Amino acid sequence: MKSSLTLTTDAIDESALVANRVISEAMGAVVCFSGIVRGTEGNQSISGIQYEAYTAMAEHQFRLLFDEIASRWPVESIRLVHRLGWVRVNEVSLWVEVIAAHRGVAFEATRYLIDEMKKRVPIWKQAR
Repeated sequence: MKSSLTLTTDAIDESALVANRVISEAMGAVVCFSGIVRGTEGNQSISGIQYEAYTAMAEHQFRLLFDEIASRWPVESIRLVHRLGWVRVNEVSLWVEVIAAHRGVAFEATRYLIDEMKKRVPIWKQAR
């Protein structure tokens, strides 16, 4: 399985990511997820979120998750981009792409990755 991880303070360019997709002829499903900063946190209006990470440990945890996914599902590739720093409302803070032969596998692996990263990857957010 191929994987790509980017932690960045730059805006996430979804169009460029999709344009640079590499997929084999045997694959029939691409699941993309975009996490967007919404204008509320709980009952409070916000203008954005400040993301911070323990970068070395975050990269390590993401690699462990990618390895777990490769052992559980027949996935061809995973690409993940997570913003750090200040991200305004309506901007993308997380972009994930999972490619597999079948949609069920791609959806399951994507959901697992997102759910587990929230539990295990040291990326913190502060809404303001």
